[in-house]
Amino acid sequence: MADTLMNLDVPLHILFIDDASPDGTADIIRNLTEKYPGKIHLEEREGKLGLGTAYIHGFKWALERSYEHIIEMDCDFSHNPDDVRRLYQACLDGADLSIGSRYCKGGKVKDWPFKRVLMSYFASVYVRMILWINIKDTTAGFKCYHRKVLETINLDGITFKGYAFQICMKYATKKHGFKITEVPITFTDRVFGESKMSTGIFKEAFLGVWKMRRMKL
Repeated sequence: MADTLMNLDVPLHILFIDDASPDGTADIIRNLTEKYPGKIHLEEREGKLGLGTAYIHGFKWALERSYEHIIEMDCDFSHNPDDVRRLYQACLDGADLSIGSRYCKGGKVKDWPFKRVLMSYFASVYVRMILWINIKDTTAGFKCYHRKVLETINLDGITFKGYAFQICMKYATKKHGFKITEVPITFTDRVFGESKMSTGIFKEAFLGVWKMRRMKL
């Protein structure tokens, strides 16, 4: 993933956040920081603190270093690195948040079981009904933010760790009146790694959307 992103014609740096992975991830990334000095960075944390807190850690890291646009994406190739330039361009064209969307016009899901596609699609329908936000892919994790969005949102007030985190960030962005654009992508079942979906993560998202309506975001 690092090599692929570094070969794109987009001016970018990469931040990896590793929560004490036992598989040697941090060592691999340290080697990459030597291969791409100043362009690949590593932040190590003690123990498994959750995906949501990792994103917030990364957002704050980027804001402290004055990055103008901050992209989040999965590292298992379910998100096509070539789409990074399209999300980035959407923000250059005026969006405050661009979303790599599976369910807007032109978006697709590839190699997922039909049952899982249905569950994901109707999860977004459920979220739209509860939060009244016109976003087709509410749980998408492939996004590009303008820094002013992350400066405005109360990041410390978001305690969700799984898909609820992705939903809450979009809801907060919409609530503050920022412009959101959905960019159609083809989402492919992961090439590397394993899904982090669990009953706890699903329950957090299902109940969390009601909690979001009362949160100070």
